[in-house]
Amino acid sequence: MTTTYLIVPGYTNSGPEHWQSFMERKYSNVVRVQQDDWNSPSAAWVERLDQVIAETQGDIVLLGHSCGAVAVVQWAATHASSRIKSLILVAPADVDAETAIVPIRQQRPLPSGRLGYSALLIHSDNDQHLSEARARSLALEWGCETRLFSGAGHLHTAAGYGEWPDGERLFENFTGVALRKTEQADTNAVRN
Repeated sequence: MTTTYLIVPGYTNSGPEHWQSFMERKYSNVVRVQQDDWNSPSAAWVERLDQVIAETQGDIVLLGHSCGAVAVVQWAATHASSRIKSLILVAPADVDAETAIVPIRQQRPLPSGRLGYSALLIHSDNDQHLSEARARSLALEWGCETRLFSGAGHLHTAAGYGEWPDGERLFENFTGVALRKTEQADTNAVRN
């Protein structure tokens, strides 16, 4: 059975040029967790993630970005499932920071302690929503491996992270789970 990557976008969702959206279009084993209100990250996001996990067949990799990564760690801190193979946290928003923007503060607090899952925290040294020092501190507290992308900002579309093949390879290498191209992606590759 194929392992599914559940992508968990952050505040305002991931637009069509975001790396998560490229992955969703390119790979048959990538599914987006949809939220009712993308402008209001809250406990409801964790509940929806739990619902989608329950409805997904087979093993799962949770791949969150920004406030989506926060929802992933909040879920992992309170839930256990042998079907979760790995967590990948890309630029988790520091919702506890004094500088956190008002709409994401309702997602407080970030959990403390080990998450109990194999996890990778990907961060940058100039992210306006997560300082490098805080990223390293959270990774240590949660028991995550880390990967620094220097000068990568928030690792989102505005920072130049549209299609992200290096990220996709990193995800596959960390998890050992292949991304499976859709028939449409295979057809486009043949034409090019």
